[in-house]
Amino acid sequence: MLYNLINLLDWIYKKKCYFCKSSKEAVRMCSSCYDTLEYLPVRVNRIIDGKKVYCAGVYSKNLQKLIRGLKYHNQRDLAFYLAKFMAEYFEKITDKNNFEVVPVPIYPKREKKRKYNHMNLVGEEFCRLTSNELNKNLIQRIKDTKPQYKLKRPERMLNLSNAFKVNKENYKGKTILLIDDICTTGSTFEEMIKELQKNGINDIICFAATTPFEE
Repeated sequence: MLYNLINLLDWIYKKKCYFCKSSKEAVRMCSSCYDTLEYLPVRVNRIIDGKKVYCAGVYSKNLQKLIRGLKYHNQRDLAFYLAKFMAEYFEKITDKNNFEVVPVPIYPKREKKRKYNHMNLVGEEFCRLTSNELNKNLIQRIKDTKPQYKLKRPERMLNLSNAFKVNKENYKGKTILLIDDICTTGSTFEEMIKELQKNGINDIICFAATTPFEE
């Protein structure tokens, strides 16, 4: 009933597409704009510490605007569209649904200021679409790191050193699927993999929505 009420209010107030401003479909991303999102070929993008990393698309055009709107401009409704983009790519890799989906966490102070972790929102939608299990409590960010995009690789690794803590009691024994919005050098995934392995968790796959590099 609540869902129908939200749809009715969206229709009455003509919610506009965040990208083209059209109100024809009364959604935050119309089908025409969604169809402009481009996938990378379905293959392993890179290997980090022996773990496969997949990247669904290139961080540019509407995909870049989608992530920036969700991450920095409080456009929480966009989480569904990023999750859908990731889910449609991931189903070409596997049809299994036995993953423990772990979104990259942000530092609590930063999450409090932003009022949400955008990857938690994406994780919720991704799990709903793929029937996997979300685990937001396995890994904590315990270090307030600098923005990674400003740093070179050696600086990224130093910045992320000891940034994460694994709460092994929250591990449910499934294959871990780490998810993030952007994978540039892979240093965030690398540090999380190290912490998981320190805790005896080795069955890990990494999946980012985008990479800055078209490969």
